[in-house]
This record gives sequence, C-alpha cells and structure tokens, in this order.
Amino acid sequence: MTEATERGKAWLGNSDLRPTRQRIALAALLIGDGKNRHVTAESLFAAAKESGEQVSLATVYNTLKAFCDAGLMQEVTVDGAKSYFDTNTHEHPHFFWEDRDYLTDAPMDELVISKLPTPPEGAEIASVDVVIRLRPKQG
Repeated sequence: MTEATERGKAWLGNSDLRPTRQRIALAALLIGDGKNRHVTAESLFAAAKESGEQVSLATVYNTLKAFCDAGLMQEVTVDGAKSYFDTNTHEHPHFFWEDRDYLTDAPMDELVISKLPTPPEGAEIASVDVVIRLRPKQG
C-alpha cells in the first residue's frame, strides 16, 4: 500500500464513513501528500481518471458530499453555483482567482471582522464565509 493510500485510510478513519475502495482512492488523491486541497468534483474526477481509478462523476460528487457531511472537508460555494471542496476544515477566508476559476486559502491572521449584523430573532450565526475575489491588475 502506498503512503498516499495509507494517509487516505487514516483520514477516513477520523469519520464514521465505511472505507470503500473508491473512498480510499479519492481520499488518497485529496490528502495523500499531506497538503490541503481545493478541488471541484470535475477536477477530482479528472485526477482519478488520470490515476487509473474507475469511478464515475456521480460517485465523486456523492463521495465529496459524504466527506463534507462527515466533517472531513468543507464546501465553499462561489457565485452561488460553483462548489469547491476544501480539505482544510478550520475557519479561514479564501481568495477566488476570477481569471483562473481557482480557489486558494487567504491568510486568516490578516482578516479582521470588527462587527457582524445582529441575526434576526430566533436565529444564530452558524459561520461566516469569506471569499475575496481577485483579478489581474489592469494596466
């Protein structure tokens, strides 16, 4: 078993998910080198195919959703339509690179939110998602 596969199995062991062959293979692609990733279902599907893994795009979507539900990943939605999946589950902001359709972590220690609006009666703030959109400087 490769080091990446071992890491994937150990990562799955932090949840109640059954470690199926496909889940282990996708987990190895996500965290096999020990680094955090931001992926789309499509980019993970392409990486799986490139590695020779027999998996459908629907299975990739379902697996990413299961990983999020299990607390192994978080989903970051950009423009209300495009979902990125992040293996870093700690609270942190993101940069979205508009020209490349790419999501990266932004430094948490540089983010200052001094006040949030009071939530409506009967509601509480569950989390705050910060996505900072970037584009190349013009001229």
